[in-house]
Amino acid sequence: LKMWLEVDGHRYQDGSTKTMVYNVQHLVSYLSQFMSLQPGDIISTGTPPGVGLGIKPTPIYLKAGQTMRLGIEGLGEQTQKTIQA
Repeated sequence: LKMWLEVDGHRYQDGSTKTMVYNVQHLVSYLSQFMSLQPGDIISTGTPPGVGLGIKPTPIYLKAGQTMRLGIEGLGEQTQKTIQA
């Protein structure tokens, strides 16, 4: 599945489940050994390459008022706006 993330319309992350260290089947099998997974459960696995801390030469961090849009092919998209904490 393709995964992507944009901040204010600029695509920073563009990857797929093929680039994950462990494939989806392995993760579900492993977690099922010690917990019951139910429909709708989310397994947080990390993100594709392109995270702001890794941008060279100067890392990029989120600021208040920015809009993040992300999606996973076949699952959907979501939009979030950052706020001042």
